[in-house]
Amino acid sequence: MDTIGFIGAGNMAEALIKGVINAKLYTPENVFVSDIRAERLKFLSEKYGVVACEENSELAAKAQTVILSIKPQNMTDALESIKASIGSEKLVISIAAGIKVAKITSVLGDIAIVRVMPNTPALIGQGAGALFGNERAKPMLNKAMEILSAVGKAVIVDDEDLIDAVTALSGSGPAYYFLLMEEMIKAGIRLGLSEDVAKDLVLQTAKGAGLLAVEADTNGESPAVLRQKVTSPGGTTEAALGVFKEGKISELISAAINRAYERSRELSE
Repeated sequence: MDTIGFIGAGNMAEALIKGVINAKLYTPENVFVSDIRAERLKFLSEKYGVVACEENSELAAKAQTVILSIKPQNMTDALESIKASIGSEKLVISIAAGIKVAKITSVLGDIAIVRVMPNTPALIGQGAGALFGNERAKPMLNKAMEILSAVGKAVIVDDEDLIDAVTALSGSGPAYYFLLMEEMIKAGIRLGLSEDVAKDLVLQTAKGAGLLAVEADTNGESPAVLRQKVTSPGGTTEAALGVFKEGKISELISAAINRAYERSRELSE
């Protein structure tokens, strides 16, 4: 039976553990997890039935696929702790932001490495993520895709530098939508709605718009087409969109995403 291990037991690791078990990609007894926090290991073991490992090296020896779900600043220590247990047949997947494949192979050697950029909606099984695999990992990309797809939608990019674009677009992207929702709720309150009413309307509108956009995409309708459909000439929507246009929202969004992209590149260096 195939085995998988998670070094680091944070929220994203838990999302993936839940996802791969629910998708029946792995059975709980073949899922291993290690972390410096004993109480976190106990929690995951009791909740999901996974196997807790006291040492990273023990996990790396048992798992055929090793997920590096740790903070970037802890990566060097984690790699050093498993390098003696990682053979050429293993697949290593990193979800640590800003850590390039070359950094991992400099410690572990020429092995299969997949770098992944997920996002926080993975916590509810609705993530958007992208992955890049080095040459050794290309025959194993389907396995990495299965794992990431267990918590949402996954795509493959063929150039590692594109991970910075993914980070700016979907990695940081949920915060952009949260900001818009936050400001819409405030505007509703200023117009006299109670906070609860404004919140309920905005959250449901965001949910409905997202679901409608996904459904429309299957019929070849883009968000631009949907926007045009809801914008009646001389109506309220057109009036609001006119204000956005006057404020140069397109340029502002582009500049913000470009800045996130530049920052991702800076952190990767």
